[in-house]
Amino acid sequence: MKSAVDTICARATAVGIGAIAVIRISGSEAISIVSKCFSKSLAKVDSHTVHFGIFKNDNGVALDEVLVTVFHHGKSFTGEESIEISCHGSPYVQQQILDALVSSGCRMANPGEFTQRAFLNGKMDLSQAEAVADLIAAQSKKAHRIALNQLKGNLSSDLKVLREELISFASLIELELDFSEEDVEFADRSQLKELVSKVLETVNKLSSSFALGNALKSGVPVAIVGAPNTGKSTLLNQLLGEDRAIVSDEAGTTRDVIEETLNIDGILFRLIDTAGIRETNQNIEAMGIERSQQKIKEASIVLCLADASDVNNYSETQTWSGELTKTYPDKEIILLSNKSDLLKNDVKEGISLSAKEGIGIDALKAEMVKAVVGEMDLENDTIIANARHNEALIKTAEALEKANTGLHDGTTGDFIAMDIRQAMFHLGSITGDISTDDLLGNIFSKFCIGK
Repeated sequence: MKSAVDTICARATAVGIGAIAVIRISGSEAISIVSKCFSKSLAKVDSHTVHFGIFKNDNGVALDEVLVTVFHHGKSFTGEESIEISCHGSPYVQQQILDALVSSGCRMANPGEFTQRAFLNGKMDLSQAEAVADLIAAQSKKAHRIALNQLKGNLSSDLKVLREELISFASLIELELDFSEEDVEFADRSQLKELVSKVLETVNKLSSSFALGNALKSGVPVAIVGAPNTGKSTLLNQLLGEDRAIVSDEAGTTRDVIEETLNIDGILFRLIDTAGIRETNQNIEAMGIERSQQKIKEASIVLCLADASDVNNYSETQTWSGELTKTYPDKEIILLSNKSDLLKNDVKEGISLSAKEGIGIDALKAEMVKAVVGEMDLENDTIIANARHNEALIKTAEALEKANTGLHDGTTGDFIAMDIRQAMFHLGSITGDISTDDLLGNIFSKFCIGK
């Protein structure tokens, strides 16, 4: 880790050609360094003011007309003296400005160093800092909502309350240890049992939301499977509203896996049109079928498409979908009765649709959203979308379970205090109340440079 007292600079916008680019500078010398290169001094200007002028290199050569925005110490994103330079989006111009800043005393920022400084300077906690990266990477409305709620401190607030309650009781238990010879009890054991049970319930609820949060963050994988010529590619095209997959009456047309994304009600689904599963002697088709079976294992939702007009095919698919439900209890298996437009009054199990005519598509989309969201309230419930947070919550639950068992078994206070301290440690690691250089380095190294 390079020195945290250096003044750093980096592009804040993506590399490439654009109308405008933004270069960010942060550190105790930000204003004085930029003043060396700018056509006017910024030493006495107010915070949050914008100034137009010419940016020059250290030889006095004009590089660009720019807007410079000034943020004083304590009033910026990082908490440090900061400058943002808005220049024209030429990659050459951007690089020349960065070179001039480095020559004048800046160094290039590490990945995530601006956000790391915001954390170290108390502008946000660690979970909020991580939410910055998630907000940048959000590809759907729901992923954006989860990241924004975390950035606003919703998760931090929930965890802070839990941790403070545990600290209060842990302190009382440890106080008892100082008076062990006098056999006094400061912490009411019945109240402690209630507290541990309540905190454990909340922690488990948060952890159980991770599957949903991770799916919303990364996109929900949906495999469309079934026998050849049941309409899988037609269904994919109908869902996407475009002809993405080749549709043919010839069985086995799809020889490989086709993947596309679809946004339904702010949730990103990754649709996977697989090769029709059947016995075959053709090597290429067999490879496609093998890949299809692998995609079923990877999917969160499996759409089992049956030809409702073919009695044998429908019966086989119905049986097969039931077997998949038993084999993969963690997946949502949805039976689809396709080609329902060819039936008269014969009502089949599952969602009735006609991929060719577009019948039942809205009902299918609604079922897909329901399969993802379940009973969660995405607008109000705190959703965990970060694997590190979930791991810490799992470890918190394990420590609380041990404390709970100890309370019921009459275990001595020193062991119970140890378990509660462990739970507090893991909760604190989420928000950064407890952190290490290795942890911070691992988290912020995954950020883009300039953030």
